[in-house]
Amino acid sequence: MTDTLTPTPPPAPAPSGPAPILSRQHEMPLIIYILYLAHFVPVIGWVSCIVGLVLAYVERDTAPEWLRSHYTFQIRTFWIGLLYVAVSLLLCIVLIGIPLLLAAWIWFVVRCALGLSRLLRNEPYPTPESWTV
Repeated sequence: MTDTLTPTPPPAPAPSGPAPILSRQHEMPLIIYILYLAHFVPVIGWVSCIVGLVLAYVERDTAPEWLRSHYTFQIRTFWIGLLYVAVSLLLCIVLIGIPLLLAAWIWFVVRCALGLSRLLRNEPYPTPESWTV
């Protein structure tokens, strides 16, 4: 009986885990969306929104075109949301501002959720300059 030595194949490389969902360029818009949503935490408040706004302004000019739409969307979400909240607070005097304030906060959350959804699918935001969702 002859034994033939067959070369053994090299071991397969160890799996490195799941592929990352986000690349480095996704990190900043994701952080800004999270900062915007964190303003509902009582301790953090509006400071997180202001930090997010500053980051969006800083990053917008150097971002790729499709991410620039997210930064524009985030900047406009802040300013339009601030306007909606200010008008709602003024109208609280005549009580109609209370449901408008709730509507402004819902609008803000929906915009952030839609932006996050598009960001995670690697899509630009189609209408970043819109006043609606």
